[in-house]
Amino acid sequence: MDKFKTVLDLYLKHRSALGYGLVTLLTAGGEKIFSAVVFQCPCSAAWNLPYGLVFLLVPALALFLLGYVLSARTWRLLTGCCERARGCARPRGALVCAQLSAAAALAPLTWLAAALLGGSFYECAASGSAALGLWLCGDRDSSCPAQLPLVPCGQATPPTVQDLLKELKAQSQVLGWVLIAGVIILLLICTSVTRCLSPISYLQLKFWKIYSEKEQQILKSQATEHATELAKENIKCFFEGSRPNEYSTPSIKDWQQISSLYTFNPKDQYYSILHKYVNRKEKSNSIRSVEGDSVIPVLGFVDSSGISSAPEL
Repeated sequence: MDKFKTVLDLYLKHRSALGYGLVTLLTAGGEKIFSAVVFQCPCSAAWNLPYGLVFLLVPALALFLLGYVLSARTWRLLTGCCERARGCARPRGALVCAQLSAAAALAPLTWLAAALLGGSFYECAASGSAALGLWLCGDRDSSCPAQLPLVPCGQATPPTVQDLLKELKAQSQVLGWVLIAGVIILLLICTSVTRCLSPISYLQLKFWKIYSEKEQQILKSQATEHATELAKENIKCFFEGSRPNEYSTPSIKDWQQISSLYTFNPKDQYYSILHKYVNRKEKSNSIRSVEGDSVIPVLGFVDSSGISSAPEL
């Protein structure tokens, strides 16, 4: 039992890193399956380029959009947005979209890197490019441009043309490693800059993350209990034909207030939008956007979870 508790604590502590790692492994594994089972280069001058690019780019686009769909922050930003159009047009909304895009880019970049290292998609696409074909053929046999689309299938007649397969694979793998190195460097720079510009210290940030996790756990528990009691009361009154007892629930305005995006204000350091809401000076006051409020990238985790761990579509 103690070992299980240790494993559970380790998972909860490194949940984000494990989640990203799992996404990376699944994406790389999916690419291997696609390239080995589904992908079959047509070896045609007309089809090689579009076919290779479709397998290289379309799954990456699909994974990018899926990253948006599975993010709780996406739906926190969009739900009810049309009813409060002014709030959606604020610059902070654009910053949150940029953060969402960066998080959603993990899986597609993994797909691209794995596909380039494998080489199959690039070999097919590059062999169908007329411009690249002229550069690759160079001083080789005059039939090289016409035979180049057959290279991925091993059907090119002159051996010197068929040897271009190694060059195409080398180009693909170099691009893959360049992409991986570029992403790591960019990630390191962005992380360093956001931490450097953080208005709070390292230990307070740790405390903040603990508070955010506990708040969401308790909110989900209390919401479940409250909804259960309300449902029981309504069903009881329906079958008994009686009037329900007075049962207080938050109003639409209250839910809208705590569902808005969190913004940091150095004057009043609230740990969440709910914390800010319950500490407002007057019940009639809106807690949205006051002077000094700003979106801080390092605090993006505050809006990353909700009552449910995954959005329901």
